[in-house]
Amino acid sequence: MMTNGVVHANLFGIKDWVTPYKIAVLVLLNEMGRTGEGAVSLVERRKLNQLLLPLLQGPDITLSKLYKLIEESCPQLANSVQIRIKLMAEGELKDMEQFFDDLSDSFSGTEPEVHKTSVVGLFLRHMILAYSKLSFSQVFKLYTALQQYFQNGEKKTVEDADMDREDGERQMEKEELDVSVREEEVSCSGPLSQKQAEFFLSQQAALLKNDETKALTPASLQKELNNLLKFNPDFAEAHYLSYLNNLRVQDVFSSTHSLLHYFDRLILTGAEGKSNGEEGYGRSLRYAALNLAALHCRFGHYQQAELALQEAIRIAQESNDHVCLQHCLSWLYVLGQKRADSYVLLEHSVKKAVHFGLPRAFAGKTANKLMDALKDSDLLHWKHSLSELIDISIAQKTAIWRLYGRSTMALQQAQMLLSMNSLESLNAGVQQNNTESFAVALCHLAELHAEQGCFAAAGEVLKHLKDRFPPNSQHAQLWMLCDQKIQFDRAMNDGKFHLADSLVTGITALNGIEGVYRKAVVLQAQNQMTEAHKLLQKLLSYCQKLKNTEMVISVLLSVAELYWRSSSPTIAMPVLLEALALSKEYRLQYLASETVLNLAYAQLILGIPEQALTLLHMAIEPILADGAILDKGRAMFLVSKCQVASAASYDPVKKAEALEAAIQNLSEAKNYFAKVDCRERIRDVAYFQARLYHALGKTQERNHCAMIFRQLHQELPAHGVPLINHL
Repeated sequence: MMTNGVVHANLFGIKDWVTPYKIAVLVLLNEMGRTGEGAVSLVERRKLNQLLLPLLQGPDITLSKLYKLIEESCPQLANSVQIRIKLMAEGELKDMEQFFDDLSDSFSGTEPEVHKTSVVGLFLRHMILAYSKLSFSQVFKLYTALQQYFQNGEKKTVEDADMDREDGERQMEKEELDVSVREEEVSCSGPLSQKQAEFFLSQQAALLKNDETKALTPASLQKELNNLLKFNPDFAEAHYLSYLNNLRVQDVFSSTHSLLHYFDRLILTGAEGKSNGEEGYGRSLRYAALNLAALHCRFGHYQQAELALQEAIRIAQESNDHVCLQHCLSWLYVLGQKRADSYVLLEHSVKKAVHFGLPRAFAGKTANKLMDALKDSDLLHWKHSLSELIDISIAQKTAIWRLYGRSTMALQQAQMLLSMNSLESLNAGVQQNNTESFAVALCHLAELHAEQGCFAAAGEVLKHLKDRFPPNSQHAQLWMLCDQKIQFDRAMNDGKFHLADSLVTGITALNGIEGVYRKAVVLQAQNQMTEAHKLLQKLLSYCQKLKNTEMVISVLLSVAELYWRSSSPTIAMPVLLEALALSKEYRLQYLASETVLNLAYAQLILGIPEQALTLLHMAIEPILADGAILDKGRAMFLVSKCQVASAASYDPVKKAEALEAAIQNLSEAKNYFAKVDCRERIRDVAYFQARLYHALGKTQERNHCAMIFRQLHQELPAHGVPLINHL
């Protein structure tokens, strides 16, 4: 059988065969051996040596592209190769015969040009052996294919030369022709040898994992994989790469089909049994079920995912495979977040983790104990150079520090991960590691900058995320949600509730719980208290069932705010105490400080400002150290209100000093609000400052603050909410 000048029997029956492209590479090697050391500079020879390995391992390319690659390394040698191939293609069949006869001379002599056991030597010997096995008819077909290969290359070279002479108006036409030629290269490359196929699959798999933008497009990659599977349907690795490729375009049917074919072929070929003995068959089955569960979970088929996961757990328990069971435990946690009824299954599995002393952040462990446990696992990761697990561990620490409310430590961990050089040697010149860990770290970095009012820096991080993870990539949903949340917060700060409401739909599509919570916040800001209360109560019961502690506390704080804005601060107190108890139990320091801040405000409304000030001294330090800019402004604004309320019973001199201190705190709060463009709160501060300046008899300062208040009040109507009831 012969296709595109390639002589082959059953694919991978022989390791290599002769193609016109490989003849061109042989000519290059021959010319390199014939060229003296003085004719080629050391830099050019180094570039040629670096070029050889991709040429030997990679798929066949067009002659014009080969000329271009050689010319970039050594123009003189490119000209010699072009002349040599032209003489062979335009000559006779005996010229190609003579060329292969002369190749054997490379190994002769006391100091041969090529060593037999070197990479180049093995390639030459494989080509000589493959050519010697060809019949006369096959040799003639190969020579005919070489002539066609040369003619196509010459035609492409002429077209490129003509295009270089075109003006800028035809630049788009040139790009379209380039794309069509690249597609032709893929489709006309013919079947790959075993080494070429393995190199191609490993290269594309590494690109899909680390830098998806540099991999082939989904359509081109699938076309190449179909061509490969046409000649060898039992090539298991090609089915798995097809599975990864179909995941890129969210094709559930094709991805499931390819995944099942991969494990079927893996069992049929006996690859697992050879390396794992009798356990090979069972190992394939349990990991097939585990991968199928992950696939269903990704597409939102949670019931099917749970069934497949239970099957994987059953087989893993029968085989006593603790590694597989730990993977199953991780996916049980994911399912526990997606479905309320899956959490029961997770609780049974967590008992096993607790038995072995495995740490969990939501078990209420202190930060030092949890970090010590992670440190022990990090030692193993660094010892064995498990770079991917190291990245995951650092990303987990970033999330844990944010969970505990330590933004400085979270920022440090995120920057550490981004500044690390990967320990893996990535193929195809990949210089970045586009894994989920890096996406998570970058999202944390963007949110941390946005919290501090550095929206330009957050925008740059998001821009980098969009370039690094295109919208159709696997981890694009992470930065999409991050971007929507930042835009939502900015719209709420600016008083543009209609814009924030329009963003809720996008947030809900990416994260249902977060979307419902943001919808309730918008309704509350628009004074739709009844609708907001109903939504918050439903969300609270759902999150309590899921045991989503962080969201439960956030919802309780929103419910408490709804109560005091409805002039019912006494009803808010039990809700706030419940939120404080949960925050203390799970060591969520920042949420605990925010809850204390709300308790102090409730006490201020109830007319006990002295106790409110005492509470504020407990909560304000963590907020000023690690809090968001908006929360810092809220804290200073509340301190000012408490100072003014406490000064009501002071003597005139002491009262004037208290009011001056309150004005300074208000100025600090206004600076914080200005950093995040929170004009609604700036308006409230200006109103309060004007009242204090009036009490102190400072007319000029009072008029200035009153003017600022009037300008902002005309732009941002108060919606009938009393200023004193707004924290």
